[in-house]
Amino acid sequence: MLLQNKVAVVTGGTRGIGFAIVEKFLENGARVILFGSRKETVDKALSALKEKNPAWEVSGMFPDLNKPDEIARAFSEIRQKYGALDILVNNAGISQSESLYTYKPEDFEKIMNLNVLSILYASQAAARIMKEQGGGVILNTSSMVSIYGQPSGVGYPASKFAVNGITKSLARELGRDHIRVNAVAPGVTETDMVKVLPDSVIQPLIATIPLGRVGKPEDVANAFLFLASDMASYVSGEILSVDGAARC
Repeated sequence: MLLQNKVAVVTGGTRGIGFAIVEKFLENGARVILFGSRKETVDKALSALKEKNPAWEVSGMFPDLNKPDEIARAFSEIRQKYGALDILVNNAGISQSESLYTYKPEDFEKIMNLNVLSILYASQAAARIMKEQGGGVILNTSSMVSIYGQPSGVGYPASKFAVNGITKSLARELGRDHIRVNAVAPGVTETDMVKVLPDSVIQPLIATIPLGRVGKPEDVANAFLFLASDMASYVSGEILSVDGAARC
């Protein structure tokens, strides 16, 4: 129970890695508020979690992550209800693989808005609360492409490079307020998108991974659990790769 009675917000918590993080935090005693893009997806995720364990203290919200006022209002409601905001996981994001030759400005703007600006807005609102209460933890979802890039869809690695920069800079700025800031950089992970890929695509990917398999969402969630817990009380400003040594 590494997060006993901690209050955690996980954006993008309705599926994939985000859902696994929510579940892992609940298993370790946290009270979790998951954020999703729509009421329907939030309700579906909450139903699945309650079915697994009706005793888990979990709720959901769906603020617009590109509207700072909505985020601040949501966090204020959470603090009033639970008395604290101990952990923020900025997991919401989208990916792209569009070629540079056909990249539209609005596509680049869209990915930067959700993958970068939403992290800035949420971190700012959370940090104000965490500073008043004497500390907290902010965790960001990066990616292996933030270190090595990718062959197309330049906006996605650009956004994740920015996430790394935000992580390291905020760790230095917020440390004096006892707020730790870290990121997790997953490699190829068995999300819904990866599960539907044919063997002709998956097997060459696995061949590049020394551990001989793609990651599971739980593998990534375990890294978030460690960084959120007091076991990582002197860890801040780190980008923790969880990729099976694919790019070490």
